[in-house]
Amino acid sequence: MRAITIRRGAALVGAVVLVMLTSPLGYSQEPRVINVTAERFAFTPSHITVKRGTIVELRLRSEDTNHGFHIAGSEFNAIIPKRGRGDATLIFRADYAGHYTFECSKMCGAGHTIMRGTLTVEE
Repeated sequence: MRAITIRRGAALVGAVVLVMLTSPLGYSQEPRVINVTAERFAFTPSHITVKRGTIVELRLRSEDTNHGFHIAGSEFNAIIPKRGRGDATLIFRADYAGHYTFECSKMCGAGHTIMRGTLTVEE
């Protein structure tokens, strides 16, 4: 009987910890979800505009091979699995207004160097 009580107590503590870890502490807004597709040396959309202070969730998917996604001048870098193998997600707060280049950070073929786009953060 005592073992059951301990297991239930541990399960409750585990559930509380899970809720604490998954709650976006300090964020009072829902993220703006933007789906980005990588294919044949292009990102779609290739121009993304958000307001300063927005929490941005980029859902990255490939329609062909593995790609990378890097926002120049930042630590944001993700590998996008090839088609049918899932997707990647980057979540960040757009704190500073400006124009930022994003690019493929994984060699993906002859047109790799032209695979880029722009993220604009407006006031």
